Amino acid sequence: MIDYNIGNVLEQVAQKLKDKRGLAALRKGVWRSWSFQELSAIANNYVGELHDLGIKKGDRVMLMVRPSVEFICLTFSLFQLGAVVILIDPGMGYRNLLRCIGAVRPDVLIGIPKAIYFSKIFYKPFVSLRTRICVGRSLLWRGPCLDGIDDSVTKLERSDLPHFKADVDDLAAIIFTTGSTGPPKGVQYTHGIFHAQLELIRDYFGIGEGDVDQPGFPLFGLFSIALGATAVIPDMDPTRPAKVNPEKFVKSILEYGVTYSFGSPAIWNVVSRYCLESGIKLPVKKILMAGAPVPGTLTQRLQQVMVDDGEIFTPYGATESLPIAAIEGREVVSETWPQTQQGRGTCVGRPLPGITIKVITPCDGPLFEWEKAVELRTGEIGEIVVKGAVVTRAYDSNTHENVHSKITDGQTFWHRMGDMGYFDELGRLWFCGRKAHRVFTNLGILYTIPCEAIFNEHPLVFRSALVGVGKKGKQRPVLIVELNQKIRNQEMLFQQLKALATANTLTQEIESFLVHPGFPVDIRHNAKIFREQLALWARRKVRCHD
Repeated sequence: MIDYNIGNVLEQVAQKLKDKRGLAALRKGVWRSWSFQELSAIANNYVGELHDLGIKKGDRVMLMVRPSVEFICLTFSLFQLGAVVILIDPGMGYRNLLRCIGAVRPDVLIGIPKAIYFSKIFYKPFVSLRTRICVGRSLLWRGPCLDGIDDSVTKLERSDLPHFKADVDDLAAIIFTTGSTGPPKGVQYTHGIFHAQLELIRDYFGIGEGDVDQPGFPLFGLFSIALGATAVIPDMDPTRPAKVNPEKFVKSILEYGVTYSFGSPAIWNVVSRYCLESGIKLPVKKILMAGAPVPGTLTQRLQQVMVDDGEIFTPYGATESLPIAAIEGREVVSETWPQTQQGRGTCVGRPLPGITIKVITPCDGPLFEWEKAVELRTGEIGEIVVKGAVVTRAYDSNTHENVHSKITDGQTFWHRMGDMGYFDELGRLWFCGRKAHRVFTNLGILYTIPCEAIFNEHPLVFRSALVGVGKKGKQRPVLIVELNQKIRNQEMLFQQLKALATANTLTQEIESFLVHPGFPVDIRHNAKIFREQLALWARRKVRCHD
């Protein structure tokens, strides 16, 4: 039997790489490093401690610990025990956070003191808990504790408990979506999904031993360590990537010789500008950006601050299925970005090995059988669906979303991405926006990404969002812009935007324009625009103007 448990890979890597650096992170204001052997010892010690505290296979364990050696090793140890790790972005806001916790019904909470107190104050969503375990000591907590990691790693007691050997369909984790088109949803991740993702990262993107990763998203540090690469946890708040301190982010890249990094375009937008202004050349050989469409101008800036043969990938996917397609920066800059600027959408590349992507006629209701789906021809915009080893099977405790997002196809299934797009004649997939964000006017359908690209070319526009005001089929298209600087004369700007709209057949219907002080965006990437919120705001503004 193949063991699909990513947690058990740590011990294998540690036996091979022993004293080589596996992790670097700030600890009490000082950078510390741990070898692969030390990480394995810490995780193994946690296995024994957690087992003694009653954690067993199948337990739903909510992990509320900051990015750290504890976060990394606790996650590995929980996988090794066969527990189901629940990860929720704390920056999603109290209302969403509490709703998600209540929906997933955790058995155990492992968290820092602040998380433990939070669960006591807002107790209702936590009623399913049988155990709370505090990471680090607290004067106000008298329950079970796990001591923080100190310098005595070699003295840790080793657990002789057998590690859980996972089948492909065994549940490993529940990870929540960003909620960019509705309430965040818990996605069930099996050990097979993590195993398939690990293989894609290794084989397609070429990450492995000798690489040094600085992940902008903490969970990706686990993949790096499992592949034998060093993980450097950056000095930043992962829930606010757009607020990253570029000096600190770059300092650790240079200090540890980072060769690879996965992060939101919001991070690299800040970091690339800082590097250009400071004349800094990064040793990074590979950068992966995901979470929202990546402007070609950002790719061009990054090319200037990386090593000459560096590669920039923009993987396409979602929490439910990642990665499923990718394109490299050179192809973007030389071929697809000029077409994006003209309103063709954002090219997200070709399907990755083992992944099948189709474009079908959009359907607002459930599609129970694949035979009822109508596949579209090259160049026709439709709904994007995918199947493959990295595609998750279900949302947790959410029958409605499962019915609306999955299509049965014999013994397999397709996942409906909720995105609109098309294939070009070269087999490349182009993204045209979220299905829920289409604008239905009396003349037809407007897609957000192609239309917004026309206005993003204006020198004062930082980004734009197209929304519809009114009833479906008779919506008024409203173009909202966020500016990169303050202006006095908005009327002149609106005249210029109107001229851009009139000059392109895609946007000739758009006659209403608004300036927003700062777009609401998702908390994970700080890049996905919450267009539903902007649509409500625009409706109020348009009524006032009318």
